Amino acid sequence: MVRHHRSTTLWITCRTSFRGWRHPLDAPHVWTPLFFLDDAVALAAGHRPCATCRREDYRAYRDAVATAGGGRPPGAVELDRRLAAERLRRGRGVDRRADRRLWTTDVDDLPDGTVIIDDDGRARLLIGDAARPFSFEAWGPAGPRPRARSVDVLTPSTSVAALRNGFAPTLHPSARA
Repeated sequence: MVRHHRSTTLWITCRTSFRGWRHPLDAPHVWTPLFFLDDAVALAAGHRPCATCRREDYRAYRDAVATAGGGRPPGAVELDRRLAAERLRRGRGVDRRADRRLWTTDVDDLPDGTVIIDDDGRARLLIGDAARPFSFEAWGPAGPRPRARSVDVLTPSTSVAALRNGFAPTLHPSARA
């Protein structure tokens, strides 16, 4: 069962273990944990680091977004609103793939850790001179990074700004294999 919460913009990535706290995996009327391969996937899905269990990562993300905007560091609520506006168009139902917001830019302007959609419709991680296809088990074999052309970007622009300005995502070991 999937429920899309209309009442909250809070989409965060947490540690799987923190202070011995436990949360049920499937309980009615409460949030449900999701598990991502790594930060690149979570960022591409429109999530940000948790300000409680990933405090240092949250601050690094927030400060990198502030550097990009040239202003004061945004609060968690402001970050959540920005990401919510960038991740989905209005819609309903279990399959929200068509509601996903993509944006287009020159691939040469994108930092490592950004996820793009290739010409075949597959998500690919940009890392160094490579583009790695996504799978639920690991990032796939490296192919050449596209050059000098526009691409559709899955990672919201706020998170791309964070990546460009110093946020270092935790990546699955296969991203650099």
